[in-house]
Amino acid sequence: MKKNDLFMNSFITLKRWLHMNSQENNMEDPRIRFSTLLKNIILMIMSCSAALSLFAVDVYYPSIPEIEVELNASQIQTTLALVFYLLFMGIFPIFVGALSDFYETRRYIIIPSIILFTLSSIGIAFIKNIMALIILRCFQAIGAGSSMVLGPAMIADLYPIEKRGKAYGKFVFGLIMGPTIAPTIGGFLAMSDISWRASFWFCAGLGGLLTILTILCIPETYRKHSKFDIILPTTPVEKCYYDKVMDSSNDSTNNEQNKDNYLEQVQQKEDTTEKKFNPMLPLFLLRYPHVLLSSLACAIAFGVQISTDVILPNLFQEKYGFNALEIGLAYLSGGIGNISSAILHGIISDKLLLKSRSKRMGGKHKIEDRFTFNLWPSCMILIPLGSLLFGWSIKNGLNYWIPMVGYFISCFGTTQVLAIVSTYLTDSIPDHAASVAAGTVFVRETITCLLSLFSVKLLDSIGPGYLTIVLSGLIWVSFGFLIILKIYGQRFRYHSGLKQLEE
Repeated sequence: MKKNDLFMNSFITLKRWLHMNSQENNMEDPRIRFSTLLKNIILMIMSCSAALSLFAVDVYYPSIPEIEVELNASQIQTTLALVFYLLFMGIFPIFVGALSDFYETRRYIIIPSIILFTLSSIGIAFIKNIMALIILRCFQAIGAGSSMVLGPAMIADLYPIEKRGKAYGKFVFGLIMGPTIAPTIGGFLAMSDISWRASFWFCAGLGGLLTILTILCIPETYRKHSKFDIILPTTPVEKCYYDKVMDSSNDSTNNEQNKDNYLEQVQQKEDTTEKKFNPMLPLFLLRYPHVLLSSLACAIAFGVQISTDVILPNLFQEKYGFNALEIGLAYLSGGIGNISSAILHGIISDKLLLKSRSKRMGGKHKIEDRFTFNLWPSCMILIPLGSLLFGWSIKNGLNYWIPMVGYFISCFGTTQVLAIVSTYLTDSIPDHAASVAAGTVFVRETITCLLSLFSVKLLDSIGPGYLTIVLSGLIWVSFGFLIILKIYGQRFRYHSGLKQLEE
């Protein structure tokens, strides 16, 4: 009897799991269908998967001197291995975003991507020359890039606008844990008998674990916003959208009939409109001024941080005599800045958005409310200040704690900018959340590649002090882009035909 009960319970559990991932069940709104606990589990796994992509970047830094010696490679060649990783992590998500939005799936793209990352990491652990490292890092990047796109898309699926800031804060917190601990772990593993190869065995282990967790715990989350915002308004903002569809009459029968008529029209439009796959959709979205300017602002902020990450190992080895483990520990200051910034963003982002909305007559919603006051000092002051403190303290031979403090300040400001602007982009085009995230990642990784190569070359010519002046100047350019968006962003969206009905 007990065996039969166990069998029946297992069968029921399997049936529920299959139903959770079925197309039939996708007729339900994922914001209502999934519990808060499951949403948090999805966020945790997706943030860890996205963290894996950045973990594989930063775990590489402390081992750069050892890789150059063992593989007989130059600094430019080891930098190219990083640059191509970032480049492919920017290019491949274009197709991921387009595929995800066209086939209306998140789950069945993320699983094979993580598997590819795992297999590539195993391959890197066996390579014998620098060219093999560069090639396999490209495949590793293809597998890693999907989570950077699908994570924000899932947040748009699962959370309304008023809760996305907190959700994105949780996502970013997990995301930045990768680059926070990666250099320390990479430095520690580089001291082992198999040197830098141990870091990539570690990546393979993490990838395998995340593959299992993704298969078991992440359901399909894709949400049709045009449909569910009408059927089941889940927030006051969406209720405004819903009310505009209803007749002003108090007759509930008429209201219900109007809703049914509207839904029938929506369904007929979907049935008669031929859906075409456009692999270049993420790039086409960049033609909208608010998407392009936001992507450029994110790209510059991220590129400046990665450029600092790239030059840090050799600077600390030459100026302070740090070994691989000590270099890894030096990165912790930036990681602490990222973590504290993500926590702050999660706490205050949505509260500040609602406060901005309350000051407007009638509390009318506006997407640009996402640009809250914490964005401006982060971009205008903190990032340039931290960058200049980092570069000039090293140039003048000051104690290593001073550049580490500068690194902390710069990373704190960078995370604020990335989190706020990324959430804004998701809010502005929720129906193509994966595609707009893919376009942003493409711009970000492309500019980061160029800035990384540029910084390494320029460092040899003008030194760290003047290099950080150049990088700070770029940050102020991105600040100008954000000011333009704050003032004219709504006008840009309206002109592009992207006005949301609740505005």
